[in-house]
Amino acid sequence: MMRCRRIGCAFAAMLLPMAVFAADSLPASVKNALKHRGVPEDSISVYVEDLSSGDAVVSWNAETARNPASVVKLVTTLVALDLLGPAYRWQTEFYALGEIDEGRLDGDLLIKGYGDPFLVTERMWQMLRQLRLTGLDSIGGDLLIDDSFFAVAHHDPAAFDREPLRAYNVAPNALLTNFKVVRYIFEPDGNGVRIGTDPELENLEISNRLQLARGPCRGYQRGITIIPNDDVSEVTFTGKFPNGCAIYAMDRAALEHNAFTYGLFRTLWAQSGGELEGTWRIATAPADTEPLMVFESSPLSDVITKINKHSNNVMARQLLFTLAAERFGAPGTEENGRKVISDWLAARGLDVEAFHVENGAGLSRAARMTARHLGDMLSFAYRQPYMPEYVSSLSLSGTDGTLSRRFRRNGLKGKAHIKTGSLDHVSAIAGYFQAKSGRRFVVVSLHNYTDIHRGYGEEAQQALLEWLDHQ
Repeated sequence: MMRCRRIGCAFAAMLLPMAVFAADSLPASVKNALKHRGVPEDSISVYVEDLSSGDAVVSWNAETARNPASVVKLVTTLVALDLLGPAYRWQTEFYALGEIDEGRLDGDLLIKGYGDPFLVTERMWQMLRQLRLTGLDSIGGDLLIDDSFFAVAHHDPAAFDREPLRAYNVAPNALLTNFKVVRYIFEPDGNGVRIGTDPELENLEISNRLQLARGPCRGYQRGITIIPNDDVSEVTFTGKFPNGCAIYAMDRAALEHNAFTYGLFRTLWAQSGGELEGTWRIATAPADTEPLMVFESSPLSDVITKINKHSNNVMARQLLFTLAAERFGAPGTEENGRKVISDWLAARGLDVEAFHVENGAGLSRAARMTARHLGDMLSFAYRQPYMPEYVSSLSLSGTDGTLSRRFRRNGLKGKAHIKTGSLDHVSAIAGYFQAKSGRRFVVVSLHNYTDIHRGYGEEAQQALLEWLDHQ
């Protein structure tokens, strides 16, 4: 019997016919992952496309409409990138309604928002520093707030999951500041508990009824119960806080939008050395007056990265309202934002009926899309001039964003740019993947099933990417 050298045998093995995989079936490893958890195969939709050939590698239940959760953000951010451009910036305007004499404004200061999604505390500080550089030191009247660029319908922050103080339930606003969120910081202090806030808001009242108890630092919210009044201008903390916690922090929504902006402005203005003698009220910017100062946001390319990598809901909703206002004129509305997306899909030959984006963020029980049509959209995006900005806005497997702790093993780290989505009974991924062979793929997995969000969906996704890595 002839023997072959190792290299010769390896070459001969390469010439042997490979097992043919049928695109209309699931990879065996994915089937096994589902079977192990007792999850039916018809509960998942998978679409994988070779970006070079355009051929479907896997197409399983790809035409079935499912809830995609935060994967919806892929649609909102792509439409914004295409229509507004990577360099698009939001503006925030300041109007001095009175004479300024030796640094003192004898009148009111008006601030008008145009939907900046990332006017966080640090950016607010930069903005007010720029305002101080105009020579303004003291405001003799009130702070006037104009948020008329958006028309936001009544929003019940408890409607989705009865968690009205959670940051992901915050509604959009044309003058959104710091996501309307406060970080509460709890520390043992003698026999009690000290509560600090970041940022500090003088119009937010805190009633501290916490007790310090012996025990390790664990338990839901470390034993803290939060009781807000109707407009969250006063928050009461009760419960027993374990002395085993050196420090504990939680982020929660506070106040109403404009009251929050006033409180943050007043704090940061005072810290910069400025004075505000009055209080605040809602007003409309004068049409015949030039602004004292205009502050620009970060470019859209940076903003969509924050939206997609960290799955920020209110930022995505700000983007939807911005699209509406830019396309149909102010005020921007959610309904018009959905129309912008529908028109965009239709103009590019993508199936409008396959996409129901609801609020543009994915925090919805009604949002629906199919794996194949989402794959078509991702394939379209990959061939556009702004593809690098779009792809880099997605989390990199095992490295950052919502994937910082996922897909780190079995050689998957750094190979996938993916948007994740998770709600109760929903687990989804969509994005781009590069296999060991160098082939690049669009990959979409939408999974709707009881308790699939409890890790079972992630196991199937892991199996899918590990299989794809060898294609």
